[in-house]
Amino acid sequence: MPDQEIRTLRTEAEDILRHNILPFWTDRMTDHDHGGYYGRMKGDGTLLPTANKGCILSARILWAFSAAYRVLGDTRYLQAATRARDYILRHFIDPLYGGTYWELDYLGRPVNTRKQFYAIGFTLYGMSEYLRATGDQTAADCALELYHTLETHAWEPRYGGYIEAQTRDWQTIADMRLSKKDANYPKSQNTHLHILEPYTNLYRALSERTEIRCPQSARPVIAESLRRLIDIFCQRILNPETHHLDLFFHNDWSRAAGHLESYGHDIECSWLLHEAALTLADPAILARVEPIVRQVAAASEKGLNEDGSMTHEANLDTGDVDADRHWWVQAEAVVGFLNLYQHFGDRRSLKLALRTWSYIRTHLIDYEGGEWWWSCDPEGRINRTDDKAGFWKCPYHNSRLCLEILERFPIVH
Repeated sequence: MPDQEIRTLRTEAEDILRHNILPFWTDRMTDHDHGGYYGRMKGDGTLLPTANKGCILSARILWAFSAAYRVLGDTRYLQAATRARDYILRHFIDPLYGGTYWELDYLGRPVNTRKQFYAIGFTLYGMSEYLRATGDQTAADCALELYHTLETHAWEPRYGGYIEAQTRDWQTIADMRLSKKDANYPKSQNTHLHILEPYTNLYRALSERTEIRCPQSARPVIAESLRRLIDIFCQRILNPETHHLDLFFHNDWSRAAGHLESYGHDIECSWLLHEAALTLADPAILARVEPIVRQVAAASEKGLNEDGSMTHEANLDTGDVDADRHWWVQAEAVVGFLNLYQHFGDRRSLKLALRTWSYIRTHLIDYEGGEWWWSCDPEGRINRTDDKAGFWKCPYHNSRLCLEILERFPIVH
C-alpha cells in the first residue's frame, strides 16, 4: 500500500538527512579558524582548507540548515545556519555596491567581485529561509535588499527577464557564464529558475512572519514579480513543441546554443513552477500552470533509465549525451515525481519516485565518509574525481529532497 511506502520513505529520508548529510557539513566542513565553512573537499575525501569559498556554497549551506531547523527543530542546525548567515553578512555582501561577491579566498577576502545574479538569488533563498525559520529581522532586511538588487540590476526591460551577470559596480560584462560548462548568452533557464525559487520563498516567508518590519507594498510587489516569472517560463522558456525547457537565450528570447535538453532541470522546474503557483494561491495561475507542470515532468522522463536513475542532459544537435547519474538530478527527480503523486494522485509517479530513491540509496550515498558522491556512470562506477564538497557540491538538492518528503507527507496520528 502507498501509505506504508510513504512511511518507509519518510523514515529513510529523515535518517539520511540527520545522520549522513548534515553531520558531514558540521563535523568535516566547518572552518573553525577563519569562519564559515571550508571551500572544498575533493572526491577522494581530501580536505583543502585553503580553497577559495564560493557564494553559492555558503548560501546553500545557509538554506539547508535553516530549513532543517525549521522542520526538525534541532538547535544544532540553527547554530550551523547562523554561522553561515553571519559569514555571508560579514564577507560576501558587498558594502559599497550591494549584492554579493562571487568568490572569496579562505581568509574571507574578495578574489572575484563579479555580480552573478544566480548567486545573488541563492543568497536571497538562504536569507529568506532563515527568516522563515527564526523571524530574524536582519535576514529579512538582507533578503529584501537582494530582491531589490535583482529587480534594479538584473531585470532586462526591453524584452523582459533577468540577465546573467554584471561587474562589481553593475556594468556590462563580456563573459556572463555561470560556469565554464555553460554557454555565454545573456539569459538562461537556470538563472530564471533560481530567481523564481527565492522569490517564492521570500513571498512565503513574509506571509508567515507577519511580525517582520517591511514596507506594506513588499508582498504585493513580490507577488507581481512571481507572476511575471511564471509567465516567462510559460511563454519564453518552455518549448511548446517538446515540453522541455530550453536552456540559453539571446536578449530577445530567441533560443541560443542549439537544441539542448536538461532532464534534471525539467523535472526540477516542474515542481518549483508548481510551488510558485501554489504559494501565490491564484486560481487562474494554477489553472494555467498545472497542465504545464505535468507536461514538463512527462518530458523529463526521456532521461529515465531502467535502473531508476535519470540521465543528466543531451545535445540533440551533436548527439552528445551526458549519461552520468548526477546526485542533484536524482534528488530533483524524486521530488518532481512525488509532487505529481501528492497533488494529482498519480500512482505511477510514486513508483518512479521510489525507483529513483532506491537508486540513490544503492549508488550515491557515501555511508562511510558522509554526504553523497557527485555521480555514477551508467555502469554504476562511483565518480571519485569531482568534489565531495565545493563550489557546486553543496547540501542543497539532497537535503531539500529529504525535507520535502517530510513536509509533503506528515505523519497523521
